[in-house]
Amino acid sequence: MFRKNRKYTIAITANTSWYLYNFRRNTINSLLDMGYNVVAIAPRDNYSKQLSSLGCRYIPIDIDQGGMNPIKDFITILKMAMVLYRNQFNIILNFTPKNNIYFSILAKTFNISVINNIAGLGIIFVKKGFISRLCTLLYKFSQRDVDKIFFQNEDDRTLFLKEIIPDAEKTDRVPGSGVDLTRFSVKEAPDDGVVRFILVARMLYHKGIEQYVEAARQLKTKYGDRCEFRLLGFVDINNPAAVAKEKIETWVNDGIINYLGVSDNVEQELSIADCVVLPSFYREGVPKSLLEAGAMGKPIITTRNVGCQETVDDDYNGFLCEPQSTESLIDALERMISLSHKERLAMGLNSRKKIVREFDENIVIEKYIESIGILLKRELYQ
Repeated sequence: MFRKNRKYTIAITANTSWYLYNFRRNTINSLLDMGYNVVAIAPRDNYSKQLSSLGCRYIPIDIDQGGMNPIKDFITILKMAMVLYRNQFNIILNFTPKNNIYFSILAKTFNISVINNIAGLGIIFVKKGFISRLCTLLYKFSQRDVDKIFFQNEDDRTLFLKEIIPDAEKTDRVPGSGVDLTRFSVKEAPDDGVVRFILVARMLYHKGIEQYVEAARQLKTKYGDRCEFRLLGFVDINNPAAVAKEKIETWVNDGIINYLGVSDNVEQELSIADCVVLPSFYREGVPKSLLEAGAMGKPIITTRNVGCQETVDDDYNGFLCEPQSTESLIDALERMISLSHKERLAMGLNSRKKIVREFDENIVIEKYIESIGILLKRELYQ
């Protein structure tokens, strides 16, 4: 019914253009191919032009993604309201926390259907306190009237149903953000006697950066050049939880790790890695970096932590370790070092099988498309 009809407009929002372009590009393309008008709403950054090049309309909006300044957030809410007032959206598809909360509150005023994606609950639900209570209240108020809420793992869904929204019918589960299996294909690491580990994430302490570096320090002392430890990811100087550039430079100068900065071609860096590591104690959704690593046939070491543990069947396609435990991480890393190159490749192929079976991006996109169709059909007959 809706495949060729461009009178329906879908807004898709996040707290960075980088996120929409890198994580939701295929969702946008699929909606455009189906004949929908698509509007991308996110702060302006280096990826905003690339978003527009997809064929969607781009609307910039300022969002202080990690801050808790009420004045800044009030201004953001006013700007969001103006965007909704000036445009006619049938459905708004939100990603990232403030978008999920603020756009949900405003959308019902403008009679816009809302689909939210809860991609992990972050550090605020790990550290109980005032901020956690405030966020819980904001979620309770904002999510009560939304039409659909997707969760990336069952732990978050259970927590929401217990503490925030009791209506299970409006919730559903998607396998993380999914992964593009055509872009991320199997690449074997070189068999040159060096076991290369890489951690791909924003350089935030709760991603387990310090535990990774301390493990690297001890293992470099023990194994020398037989192992190598790499970091790839963005340093957010405005985030109080971020690792300072000076500290990273010290680690590099001490010969503990190689810092690769940021890259638009993460496949190239993953291709030469023997194992991908993420010792996060953050409430993840399902980490995209681990999905991409698994799709490329890489063994994974990660924590028994919400979101992370979904990507590993212990001793099948990687190893699980305990959150915030350097000793447990070292044990997992040593187990990986002790394997032969052939054994690591076999474990990596198991990763690929698991990702293909459970985390294909097309599964996620079809879930969104199905929900959009149901909501538009409901709107048609109201």
